[in-house]
This record gives sequence, C-alpha cells and structure tokens, in this order.
Amino acid sequence: MILATMVAGFSSCNDWLDLTPTDSLSSKVVWEDESSVDMYVNGFYTYLNKYGQFGSLQFSGNLTEGLTDAFKYSSYALGNKSGNSNNYVFNPSVISSAGCLYSCWSDAYEQIRRMNQFLNSMEKYSTFSVEQNTKWEAQTRFFRAFVYFQLAKRHKGVILYTSLDEMKKDKARSSEEATWDLIESDLDYAIEHLPESWTSSDKNRVTKYAALAFKSRAMLYAERWQKAYDAANEVINSKIYELVSNYSNACAGNNKEAILEFDYNLSGPYHTFDQDYCPLSDGYQSGGFGTPTQEMVECYEKTDGTKMDWTPYHSATATRPPYENLEPRFQSSIIYPGCTWKGHVMENSVNGSYGTFMAYRSQPYMTGYTTTGYYLRKLIDESHIELNGVYSTHPWVEIRYAEVLLNKAEAAYRLDKIGEAQSAMNEIRARVNLPEKFTTGAVWFNDYRNERKVELAYEGQLFWDMRRWKLAHIEYNGYRCHGFKITGTNYEYIDVDYQDRKFLEKTYILPIPDSELQNNSLMLQYDEWL
Repeated sequence: MILATMVAGFSSCNDWLDLTPTDSLSSKVVWEDESSVDMYVNGFYTYLNKYGQFGSLQFSGNLTEGLTDAFKYSSYALGNKSGNSNNYVFNPSVISSAGCLYSCWSDAYEQIRRMNQFLNSMEKYSTFSVEQNTKWEAQTRFFRAFVYFQLAKRHKGVILYTSLDEMKKDKARSSEEATWDLIESDLDYAIEHLPESWTSSDKNRVTKYAALAFKSRAMLYAERWQKAYDAANEVINSKIYELVSNYSNACAGNNKEAILEFDYNLSGPYHTFDQDYCPLSDGYQSGGFGTPTQEMVECYEKTDGTKMDWTPYHSATATRPPYENLEPRFQSSIIYPGCTWKGHVMENSVNGSYGTFMAYRSQPYMTGYTTTGYYLRKLIDESHIELNGVYSTHPWVEIRYAEVLLNKAEAAYRLDKIGEAQSAMNEIRARVNLPEKFTTGAVWFNDYRNERKVELAYEGQLFWDMRRWKLAHIEYNGYRCHGFKITGTNYEYIDVDYQDRKFLEKTYILPIPDSELQNNSLMLQYDEWL
C-alpha cells in the first residue's frame, strides 16, 4: 500500500508536487546521499495522484464517468468540471490530433523522461549496493509501467523509450504488442525485486503485491488472460488483503482492502473533490459540478438480488421510488431524496433547502444544484463539514482488493473457468448480502459487467472498461440520460441531456498529437486518423 505521507519535512503543496527531479538533479551530487535518492524516487509516487480521480491527467480534472451513462455534468458553458464533458459526449468530433482532453501524451512522456533520467544517473553515479539500487529501480520501473499503461489504454502502439539516450533521437512508434510487452516486463521486474513488505520507516512504498494487483488490471487490457488470472491469484493467495465488512469503507484507505493508495494532508498535497461535488446545502458556494444519473441508479439490484421495475416511475407524475429497497452500495454511493447527509434529510427538489434541483441549461454554469435529482456520495468525506477554505484529504485508492477479485473473475471467464469466475464475483456480492449468481456464457458476462459497474462506481473504471470491451460505440451512441425533477411529492422523469450522446468508433484509439508528428520525423499517424 502506498501512502503519500512517506516524506517528512514538506510543509506545502508545492514542496510535495515538486519532488520529481529536474535536469539539475541528474548530476552526481544526488547520489552522494541516500535520502536525496529517495526524494528523487518519491517524486514518481505523485503520479498516483495525478492520474487518479482527484488529479488532472485522466480527463483534465473531469471524471471520465461524465463520458458514460453514469454521470451528468450540470453546466453547458465550456470549462473543465463544467461543459467540456457534455461537449465531448454530444460532439465527439472535437477529438482530433490538435487536442483531446483525455489524452495524456505530453505529460506521460515527460514523466517517462524523468524516470529514464533517474535510471541513467543511477548507472553512472551510484555507489550504493546492488540490493539498494535494485529496490530503487524496481520502484521506478513500476511507475514507468504505470505511465505507459496510461498511454496504452488510449492508443495503439506508442513510442517505447527505455533509456535516456533514446529520448534524444527521433523514434518510430512500436506495435501494440510490443507496448504491452514493455509494460509487462517492467511490472515483472518490479514483482521480482520489490519486497512483500517494507520496514516501518519505508512501510508506505509500493510492494510486490501492489505490482501484481496492477498487473492483473493491465493484462486485462492487453487481453493476456492467463497473465491477468495468475497475477490476481497471487494477490488473493497471499492472504494479506480482504474485503472490509462495510462497503462504505471500501475506498476509505488505510485498511485491509487498499492495495495501492495515495494519501493527502492539509499541509499538502490536498485536493478539492469535496468542494467540487458537494450539494449547495453543504454551505459552499459552488460544488455540484456533476451528479449521478437515473441510468446509474437503475443498475442497482434490490436487497433480495432482483431488479426493481422502474417502468411505473418513467412518467411525469410518479411518486417517490422505494430507494430503501435497493442494495447497500446504492446508499453508500449516491445522495438520494430522503437520505440523510451531514445531519439533514435531503430533498433534491425544486426550491429544496437540502439539495436543490435546477434544470440543465437553466444557466451557463451550475454550482451546487442537481440536474438529475441526485448527488454523488462516494469518495466525498461526510465528516468534512467546513468546506470554505478547507481542502480535502480523502485518500485515493488506486487499486483495492475488490478489483483484484473482479479482475480474476473476468480472466477466469475468458479462460473458460466459469466456476472460478462465479466464485470470485460472488465473494464481492456476499459483502453486501446479495445472493450468489451462477449464470453462464453471455448472461454471466452481462451480470459481471453490471457487478463491476456498481462495485467500482465512480472510481474511474467504467469508461475505460467500455472502451477495452469495444462496447462504447454500441451502447454509448444515440442515447440520453435521465433523472427526476422533484416538486413536492411529484417525481417527474426527465431527459437531462436534451440531445443524443455519441461515441465515434475511431476514438477507441486516440490520435498522435500534432506536436509529436511535427517534432519527430519517424512518427506516423494511426490509420484511423489519416
């Protein structure tokens, strides 16, 4: 488990975020002191923050769930955490080689350069033991795999740099297969050389099992089912991790479920997630940038494992749905009408005191209101009462044990081990007292898709899952999202988009940016974007 509090003595956010090395830090002086080298490596840990839900590099600070049927950004005027997400789902033709808000090409290659620079300087200047050098290299190669994974899930084959000298020359992109080979190779090096645990002074660093857990994810994207299955099994068989009993604590961090984690603190680094997505009634004059959709709500089963019939509520004159009949993950993830949040019963209605509805496009920027009748609860700290000037410190859990079980389930299904697939998924369901499912074939996979969507809701997985399954152009085309406009006791089922959402099939592969094409004479654009 990785915690961002591993470095003492940094008193500001800028101090923490500036841990990554500059060119001047590649000199021999860094290698004269072990703590200086540790600081150099610590900078790579900040990538967990930058690519996480609280960071800026997945989708320029927006949640990628806004590109799916699970989430609706409230504003139509352009801006991050405002109308940009809506612009992308309504007009995906804005994606081009000139720019894409969920591309990370330039940032990723700058990070890769820094890691290769570190490995280069270690080879030149280090006088430390082979054992110590190997631990530093294993951490660095884990994060290099982590960053290359960010590129690989957006593109086909990319440019593969494994040394600093290579980065000084023009180089052609490699095949998709070679890209996944490098990611796998770096992760295997990390798995072989990272310890299963660290001493107390270094206990927050990445471990062998964090690397294995991440490999179980990466190999699903690579469609290397056996590799994903084996990596997940090693984590499971270690008996180090387990599901926490209460789903509400699954993403809390610092528990037995968290495998790969980044912590924050008020002296820095911190984030603004609570302020970004809180209801107006929390006393902060902003927030509510995006809210869950009715489509997401309808993915949750009832407590007995059956599906609720929502048809009677798809009308202009419905009564309040029996939300209390839905399984616990719903109550833990979504602020719904009638629930209690920060000591108040939420209304989420027109002119509501606790949760206020305002229709999409009522004003250019919507702050604090709900356009769907819901607010996001998951990942928001309910104990964070004073939001004005007080930033957020909720940890970001990059990988938790539940995902490893789901990764095993999917890999086992692909390997025709349906019994193991069922067992792994049923372990997830048992935590929230849902009955086991023993479906098979395509029916099981659809059940699994829904289970994964619900279990990992708003953790940044859904959009990328739909891309890797090549289902986004089918299910995310020609549809609209919905919610409830609540007036008194009347629940009016409404369209919250006013136009169809779209997904262009060619955007499964993001284009090579123009800047790379102009500066690298050996780079060729993908065929899909010629």
